[in-house]
Amino acid sequence: MGIFSKNQNALVWQCNGETLRVEPWGKNSIRVRAVVMGEILDTDFALLSPEKCDSKIAIYEDEAVIENGKIKVVLQTEGWEKNRCRLMFYNNKDKLLIKEIGINGSLNLYARKFKPIIGGDYRLTAGFEADPEEKLYGMGQYQQEIINIKGCNLELAHRNAQASVPFVLSSEGYGFLWHNPAIGRVSFGKNTTEWYAESTKQLDYWITAGDTPAEIEEAYADATGKVPMMPEYGLGFWQCKLRYWNQEQLLKVAREYKRRNIPIDVIVCDFFHWPKMGDFRFEEEFFPDPKAMVDELKEMGIELMVSVWPQIDLESENFQEMRDKGLLVKTEMGVYVCMRFGGDSVFYDATNPAARKYVWEKCKKNYYDYGIKIFWLDEAEPEYGVYDFDNYRYHIGPNVQIGNIYPQMYSRTFYDGMTQQCQENVVNLVRCAWAGSQRYGALVWSGDIHCDYEVFRRQICAGLHMGIAGIPWWTTDIGGFAGGNPEDENFRKLLVRWFQWGTFCPVMRLHGDRYPSQQIYKKDGSKALFSGSDNEVWSFGDEVYEILVKYINLREKLRPYTRKLMKQAHEKGTPVMRTMFYEFPQDKACWDLKDQYMYGNDILVAPIVYEEAYSREVYLPSGAEWTSMNDGRVFKGGQTITVEAPVDIIPIFLKNGTHKELVNFI
Repeated sequence: MGIFSKNQNALVWQCNGETLRVEPWGKNSIRVRAVVMGEILDTDFALLSPEKCDSKIAIYEDEAVIENGKIKVVLQTEGWEKNRCRLMFYNNKDKLLIKEIGINGSLNLYARKFKPIIGGDYRLTAGFEADPEEKLYGMGQYQQEIINIKGCNLELAHRNAQASVPFVLSSEGYGFLWHNPAIGRVSFGKNTTEWYAESTKQLDYWITAGDTPAEIEEAYADATGKVPMMPEYGLGFWQCKLRYWNQEQLLKVAREYKRRNIPIDVIVCDFFHWPKMGDFRFEEEFFPDPKAMVDELKEMGIELMVSVWPQIDLESENFQEMRDKGLLVKTEMGVYVCMRFGGDSVFYDATNPAARKYVWEKCKKNYYDYGIKIFWLDEAEPEYGVYDFDNYRYHIGPNVQIGNIYPQMYSRTFYDGMTQQCQENVVNLVRCAWAGSQRYGALVWSGDIHCDYEVFRRQICAGLHMGIAGIPWWTTDIGGFAGGNPEDENFRKLLVRWFQWGTFCPVMRLHGDRYPSQQIYKKDGSKALFSGSDNEVWSFGDEVYEILVKYINLREKLRPYTRKLMKQAHEKGTPVMRTMFYEFPQDKACWDLKDQYMYGNDILVAPIVYEEAYSREVYLPSGAEWTSMNDGRVFKGGQTITVEAPVDIIPIFLKNGTHKELVNFI
């Protein structure tokens, strides 16, 4: 028979080799951990140390209860020997939020099933009974056009364009963080929810209760950290392409933006500006004077962002030293190569503090000391040539057990280095994230996505889910990354629609690998990496140019409002892009809307996301009055309207008479 006990402010149950610990972890929140044949581990993968909470614990013969603010957990022993313990979570109104699966009589089920890996740790399955009517949101970035992820099976692993951030928000009034960076999966079934880790030492999750989505999100942000304040250069337009391959080309583009008087905050120097991956420096032939380049850009009021890859080429000047010092990811079997692109390479081990220090010191010397204050942290998943997640080992454990934390540690590499230099308001663009990445200044973009309308629609869902998952800084490659010919009329229309939407994303950034490619050669005749075609706002014809410039100017007009949203994200963890239900939780229709959203509190955005579409339906939530930004017409909430949207117009509605200065701006 199991034993309940109180350990400081935690409730503990022990039986048959299992130790279960349930304790308050922040306002209205509970952390649950369990181990078999061992001690509870104080892992801090994403969760921060909480402030002290006034909780209540009551222990009875076969049951115990712990209460913390708006959440209550009931622990009940089960089985004829009373050797199982089942958890049930309630809010302060005694509404059942979620509960573990029970033993279920002769089925003999386990809510926490630790299946031993002989000679090692455990495969873990955690099962919960599911409410078939609940709606679920969050979990990061998956390439699918689905807003309510109830019924979805999701891989708990990162890939190029996939970021697994295992926090889910329920319409029933709770948020749940699977605090485990192991490779695994989750199934949000109609009958059960099942979390699975392929290899782990303990069960660890965090759950919070709240009356509104905002209250739940803010508790989650308190538990895992908040973004810094977005610097001023994060509020405007960013110019990028694959790739400005030499110093003069990059400066020429920047000068042209200034000559045309087009507002621009950031220009980007993309990958393979280096001799070899892992050298972490400019190629002298193509970038002979980086300091002068940075200085000229700063005189124009433009920040330079520089791409950094975590790969170390086997021929890099740093490879031998990093291998000797144990700073690299290790393959368990086979050839000592993680990826083959532009050379055979392995990744630096971002979980190793010594490796983080080494990489930052190289980047400080060769970039930061020139005045570069913003980095593009590409390949952050990391992107293995083959996603055999069980074939790699890190400083803190095998990839299969802790690998999902890699992008968080990659962002931390630069955040720690930059803050040690007393830089405030750190932001770095990164291609992946995990829970807690936000506190290291991670601005996530949605990866190497393709240029078509179906992919475009998926990005809206991805951005909204990332906001719910605690990553308020998020963006895409406007126009899509892979493909797109500036001379193609169909692509030009797609670019315009994407650009309009990008104006109302947390960061507005134009990027892509445009067709046709251009082969680049060094002075000695050898090949350098190719470059894509032109990707500046004047590259797509005069008609498109006029539209794009109008929206850049609109972004400038939005700067004070965007700054306010960034302050909310910094202080409360509030998403910048918000699902409709986030602002209008009492309006049931808002819980199903996937192609319109709120940009902050006041601006409803309804992008045009289908080819050759020049109108669309927009739902205007009840409880507010809505003004069309495009023509000033006023509508009552609680209705669906059809609005016209010629190629130069994105439907935008302003709540309750706010932002009158935007009406008829476009």
